[in-house]
Amino acid sequence: MSPQTTGPETVGILGGGRMGAGIAHAFLLAGSRVTVVERDAASADAARQRIEESIRRSVERDPSLDARRIADRLTTGIDVAGFSDAALVVEAVPEDRNLKEQALGRAEAAMDPAAVLASNTSSISIDDLASARDHPERFLGLHFFNPVPASALVEIVHGTSTDAETTARARDWVNALGKTPIVVRDSPGFASSRLGVMLGLEAIRMLEEGVASAEDIDAAMTLGYRHPTGPLRTTDVVGLDVRLGIAEELERTLGERFAPPPLLRRMVAEGKLGRKSGEGFYVWNEER
Repeated sequence: MSPQTTGPETVGILGGGRMGAGIAHAFLLAGSRVTVVERDAASADAARQRIEESIRRSVERDPSLDARRIADRLTTGIDVAGFSDAALVVEAVPEDRNLKEQALGRAEAAMDPAAVLASNTSSISIDDLASARDHPERFLGLHFFNPVPASALVEIVHGTSTDAETTARARDWVNALGKTPIVVRDSPGFASSRLGVMLGLEAIRMLEEGVASAEDIDAAMTLGYRHPTGPLRTTDVVGLDVRLGIAEELERTLGERFAPPPLLRRMVAEGKLGRKSGEGFYVWNEER
């Protein structure tokens, strides 16, 4: 681990859904003050509840944590002006190119020019997103994994214009979260999505073709290759809609080997999105 163990003093998160809330939770536990901005008051309130529940679960696991002190460092609202003193702002809106471009523009307009801006994209080109930035040298990808509190990895995506100091600061901040950074050059799907989605898509095709059940396909990878979870259960955790969006982006940039199987499209159209909807390749009865 880097000797730098202090996270940014202030962090802005644009988007307080599952991923944004998880990123906020990670920085709060590392001692940062965090401002989460959502599209409306109801969504901002929901984000706060989501984050406070995550803090509560952390305190249950580690009673030495003080839930009130952690929550006191959290601000939620609807105004990006709250990002004005942030050292780092992370865009964490859904994986849609137009939505991310709009969100990044809003965030950048409110930030200190010396601050770092990051996208939590899992597949969209950082160079493409950087082309509209005022300060592309202080823009990069910070790809967190779902669920953020339990994930040990953050993928730092270094664009063509990203300067070395920005990447080094991001690496130190990830270390301060107690997670492991990997640095990859901007390329379609980076490292993790490109490999993970390819495995997931092939597993879906095998299920579609009746090769084996979802449980047996997953067991082949968990027992045969020692993967912690199988590709279909992982797809449920990530979200079938998220996987579909990434596959479509990779098909556009890398070709038809990433074409989404019809089964994946059909399940998303039916609202079977995985754990967050209660059903995907498995039935999830846990509280969502």
